[in-house]
Amino acid sequence: MKLSFRIYEDKEVRAIGDDENSKWWFSVLDIVGVLNQQDDYAKNRNYWKYLKTKLKKEDNEVVSATNQLRLQAPDLRLQAPDGKMRLADVLDSDGVTLLA
Repeated sequence: MKLSFRIYEDKEVRAIGDDENSKWWFSVLDIVGVLNQQDDYAKNRNYWKYLKTKLKKEDNEVVSATNQLRLQAPDLRLQAPDGKMRLADVLDSDGVTLLA
C-alpha cells in the first residue's frame, strides 16, 4: 500500500494505493469536504455520518462500496497521541463518482 495526498481545488484528499488490485482508495471525509467546499473536519464527519445513515436506509450502493482502511488524520491536532493510523471510510474512483 502507498500513501498519497491528492490536491483538488486547493484541498488535500488522502489516498491509498492498492498495488495488489491496481486501484486507489480516497478518504470519504476529504471528498465530502471538497464537494461541500467545507474545511471543517468535524462538519464533514457529521455530514458523512448523517448521509451514510440515510443512504443505508435507501440501500444505496455508495455505502456498500465503502471500505475502511488505515489513514493518518488530516490535521495534526486530530492525530492520535500514540501516532497510530486509524480506520477511515474510503471509496475507489467509481465510489467517488457515485458519491458526487
